[in-house]
Amino acid sequence: MTYNKNFDANAVLRTMEDISRRHTEKTPEDEALRVCATALLYIRDDLKKLEEFREFFRKITTPAIEGVQVAHTFATREEADAWLAGGTAKDGQLVRVAGQGFTVIDHGPKGLKLVRIPLPEELPPHKPKST
Repeated sequence: MTYNKNFDANAVLRTMEDISRRHTEKTPEDEALRVCATALLYIRDDLKKLEEFREFFRKITTPAIEGVQVAHTFATREEADAWLAGGTAKDGQLVRVAGQGFTVIDHGPKGLKLVRIPLPEELPPHKPKST
């Protein structure tokens, strides 16, 4: 499924209304469409809720490789370490340093540390098993 991060909630509601006309009232399909439309109405007018939903929708509809988001890219390890020491890094962020992936790990009193974790583009292509 392709994710459209700027989907038009009103267009989705109009589409659902069109589809609902094809189903008899009080059927399971009619009920399901009403529940979905009501949920979308609930979040549509609250920008924070709508953005949270868009992020949730992205996470469940984007293939794993496409869902990997690199927070920052650095040409050298020294640049990455300076950023890490700068206090804006967050535990769990993924970064690219000289073409390699790292994740930020919080080591408590020891502070933040970069730990090597290959990014999807660094991994060899998947080969199906032969039978």
